[in-house]
Amino acid sequence: MPIIVALVSGILFGLGLLLAGMGNPAKILAFLDITGNWDPSLLVTMVVAMVISAIGYQFVKKRKSSVLNCPLQIPTSKLIDKKLLIGSALFGLGWGLGGICPGPAILLTGMGLIQGILFTLAMIAGMAIFQLFQRTEK
Repeated sequence: MPIIVALVSGILFGLGLLLAGMGNPAKILAFLDITGNWDPSLLVTMVVAMVISAIGYQFVKKRKSSVLNCPLQIPTSKLIDKKLLIGSALFGLGWGLGGICPGPAILLTGMGLIQGILFTLAMIAGMAIFQLFQRTEK
C-alpha cells in the first residue's frame, strides 16, 4: 500500500508541476529575470505550496506515524552550518543556471527531454559526491 500511495502522490505532484508550468525551464528563468520580462507565477506556486505544506505539517507534527503506519522522519535540527549554506548555494546556482529543480527534473526526465535527463544525471552525480565527502569526514 505505501508504494501505491507514493506512486499516486508522485503523479499528483507531477501533474501539479505541469499545471503550474513548472516543467518549463524558461518560465523559471523568467521568474529569476527581475530586470527583464518578470514572470511572478513561480512565486504564486511557491506561496500556495507553502500554505498547503504548513496546514499539512500542523496535522503531521502531532502524530508518531503516518496514516499508513510508516514512521515519520521530521527534522528537529535548527542548526545553520557550513554544509547547509554550501548545499543551499549549490542548489540555487544549479536552479538559476538550468531553470530546473529536482521535482521538475524528474518530470522532464520521465518525458524523455534531454534537459531533464542531463540535470537528473548531474543531480545524481552531486548526491554521489556528497556521499563520498560524508564518508571521508567520519
